[in-house]
Amino acid sequence: MTLLIVYHSRTGGSRLMAEAARDAAAEEGPARLLRAEEAEPEDLLDADGYLFCAPENLAALSGAMKEFFDRCYYPVLGRIEGRPYALMICAGSDGENAARQAARIATGWRLKEAQPPLILCTHAQTPEAIMAKKTIPEEELDRCRELGAALAAGLSMGVF
Repeated sequence: MTLLIVYHSRTGGSRLMAEAARDAAAEEGPARLLRAEEAEPEDLLDADGYLFCAPENLAALSGAMKEFFDRCYYPVLGRIEGRPYALMICAGSDGENAARQAARIATGWRLKEAQPPLILCTHAQTPEAIMAKKTIPEEELDRCRELGAALAAGLSMGVF
C-alpha cells in the first residue's frame, strides 16, 4: 500500500515538510515523494493514498500545485475514488484558502479526508521574508512526520 506525497515548493518550506512526512512514512510502508511538476496521472493511479503539500501564495494554492491538479484531474477522475488523502500547507499567514482549494479538488475526486489540513505558518509578511529561503522548526516538522507516519501506517493496516 503506497503513499504518494506530491509537493510544490519555491522557497523550501513545503519541501522540508514533504520530506519530513516521507521519511516518517517510509518507516511504516512504501512512500513516494514527487514534485508537483513531475507527478503524472499514472503516479496517482499507482498509489493507495495521498499527501498533498503546497505553499500558500497570495492567499491561494501555489500555481505549480494547481497546475498539477489541473493536469491530472480528468485523467484519474472516477478511478481513485475512496482513497485517503491529507493536506499540508506552508503559509505566510493563515493558509485556509489554499487548503480549501485543494480540499475542493480532492472532493471532486471523491477522496476521503484522513484528517483536517495541517497548516504551518511561517509568519512571512514582508517581500524579503516571503521570498527568503524557509526553515521550519523541528517541532513543526514533527507534526509533518506524525502525519506521514499515520497515513502510511493506516494504509498498511487497511484502516482507510
